[in-house]
Amino acid sequence: MTTIDEKYMKAALSQAKKAYGKGEVPIGCVIVYEDKIIGRGYNRRNTDKSTLAHAEIAAIKKAVKVIGDWRLEGCTLYVTLEPCPMCAGAIVQSRIDRCVIGAMSPKSGCAGSILNILDEPAFNHQVETVTGVLADESTELLQKFFQELRMRITH
Repeated sequence: MTTIDEKYMKAALSQAKKAYGKGEVPIGCVIVYEDKIIGRGYNRRNTDKSTLAHAEIAAIKKAVKVIGDWRLEGCTLYVTLEPCPMCAGAIVQSRIDRCVIGAMSPKSGCAGSILNILDEPAFNHQVETVTGVLADESTELLQKFFQELRMRITH
C-alpha cells in the first residue's frame, strides 16, 4: 500500500458517499491512468433499477470513453468493497492491470473472499490485487449505512 493508493481510495470513498447520500449501498470506484482519474462511479442499483448499476461498471464505462478503447491496460481500479462476480469479470475483461480494494466482502467477493476471479490462472488476463487500503473507512461507511437501514425498517 502506498500513499498514492490511499489518495485514490479517498476519491473512491468520496464516490461511495455520493451513493450513501442517495440511499444506496455506499460503494464507490475510481479508475486511474497515468496518475489521473479517468472514470468514476458509485452504486446506483436502486436509483437506476438495474442489477448492472454497480460502481465498477459505471467507472469502467466512463474510463473506456476517455481511453477510446475497451482495453484499460495501464489502469488501476480503486473500489471501496471487494468486487462481486460480475464486476470482477468486467475488470478482467477490460484488461485493467491493478485493482485496489478497501473492505473485503465475505458474502459476495470475487477477489479472494469466495473466489478469486482477478487472479485466475486459466484466464488470459490476471489483475494484480491489493487489499485493505483504507479498509476501516470503507467498512465504517457500510456499517453505518446498514445500521441506519435497520433502524428505518424497525421503526
